[in-house]
Amino acid sequence: MSAGVLLWILGWNVAAFCLMGVDKWKAKHGRWRLPEKVLFLSALAGGSVGALLGLGFFRHKTRHWTFRLGMPAILILQVAALTAWTYWDVFLR
Repeated sequence: MSAGVLLWILGWNVAAFCLMGVDKWKAKHGRWRLPEKVLFLSALAGGSVGALLGLGFFRHKTRHWTFRLGMPAILILQVAALTAWTYWDVFLR
């Protein structure tokens, strides 16, 4: 796997984690919230692990079934895609 892909994944995981924290802070202080679409898109962009860690660490959106099921589903799909890509790159190239 290239360094660029690893940096992409790392960057989006940090961003998704931080977005969960920002949205939790805004929720506690009665501020304008981030749209749920932004949180899901950050996970889809490669930050699903960071989003899941943010859900647990900040105890944010844990009662929403869309987040409790959706974020792990995104992670499973990303792991499957990464596994397939790695398999193709190593064995079929």
